[in-house]
Amino acid sequence: MRTTIRYSIKEQSRLKEAALTWAQQYTEVVWLDSNKYKTKYSSFDAILAVDGLTSISTDTTNAFKKLSDYQTQTNDWIFGYLSYDLKNDVERLESKNPDKLKFPELHFFQPKKIIKFTENTLQFCYLIEVAAEIAPDLQAIKELHLEDLKNRPVQTAIPMHARISKEEYLHKIVQILEHIQRGDLYEVNFCQEFYAEASQIHPLATFQKLNDVSKAPFAAYLRLEDKFIMCTSPERYLKNTGGTVISQPIKGTAARSRDKEEDAKLKLALVANEKERSENVMIVDLVRNDLSKSAMRGSVQVEELYKVATFKQVHQMISTITAKYPQNKNAVEILKDTFPMGSMTGAPKVAAMQLMERLESFKRGIYSGAVGYFTPNGDFDFNVVIRSILYNQSNEYISYAVGSAITAKSIPQQEYEECLLKAKAMREVLGN
Repeated sequence: MRTTIRYSIKEQSRLKEAALTWAQQYTEVVWLDSNKYKTKYSSFDAILAVDGLTSISTDTTNAFKKLSDYQTQTNDWIFGYLSYDLKNDVERLESKNPDKLKFPELHFFQPKKIIKFTENTLQFCYLIEVAAEIAPDLQAIKELHLEDLKNRPVQTAIPMHARISKEEYLHKIVQILEHIQRGDLYEVNFCQEFYAEASQIHPLATFQKLNDVSKAPFAAYLRLEDKFIMCTSPERYLKNTGGTVISQPIKGTAARSRDKEEDAKLKLALVANEKERSENVMIVDLVRNDLSKSAMRGSVQVEELYKVATFKQVHQMISTITAKYPQNKNAVEILKDTFPMGSMTGAPKVAAMQLMERLESFKRGIYSGAVGYFTPNGDFDFNVVIRSILYNQSNEYISYAVGSAITAKSIPQQEYEECLLKAKAMREVLGN
């Protein structure tokens, strides 16, 4: 059972920063921030979950079944992540590429304390056992001085290394194009890793800086003991509200310009770009197929197609697909039916994942997985883990990855440049 208390607040941005700083005393933390992007699908401005009462952490073996059992038995809010390599639980696949980050494949926890920001309200949703701590916690958050929050640790530049050279990348794109020309696949999302070893960063300061330069609608900060996810994702994977499910895949990227007129031209060019539209519609068809596996017959609809959204770093082409499910449909099964998300795999989906396992040089793990939560009634909301820095503090290993969709019309050099564009914020934050 939980106790909920609401407070009216001012200076929301300051209290958000203070709350996340206050949360660093805990070893299990999830912070989700919409960065004030107002969409009809938003549930809150930000939400913070800390201090696990119970948790589940597992490899890929029967992972979704274990999560389903945990979610049902807990019957409470749970927060956590799904790694991309849970594909091995969904299909007969495997992951043999090097894994330097060493995250569990899946981790969720039942927080004792949840703090939600909505409009001018701060809502504390605490388990009854710790309800007496609401007032002291609010006071502690308010007493964090803004000047202290701004004194972020100074960090020297981190030299990041490409897991594969540019020449290797271009060669692999040529290989993918050969498969596409033979008709083996239509679209493949090929990814590459940039990494640093024997390096240290301050996770919270790094996330705050990354969030400042990106301001994405599905930002997430996750701490699991010595492992950290610092994510500024523009993409929602899947959201369920009372049996109505939406997916908002992104395919299509264009650079921003500081010149307003030039920026508007870049946006219009993205809308008109035949290759980008082709990429987008292929993934829309894939998502429709995934949702149709268990959605109510005739309920899968494309609500928006080729809509271009503008973020601080890039313009993105986003489509929205909706579906309806029976009220008794298990929430975790909906995720399993659609996992991994089509925007990070390709079409046909299994063939694309098999090819990427052969050609990519790193284990994706958390990258192109999902961070989010379940509510007690089975609603959920998950992002796509892209535009993210991942960090194993004990191993002193830092990683970020980027990718692009390869189709028959792809030009290898342009795909490489798109990857660098997507990596811009992470490079800037790490001092490269």
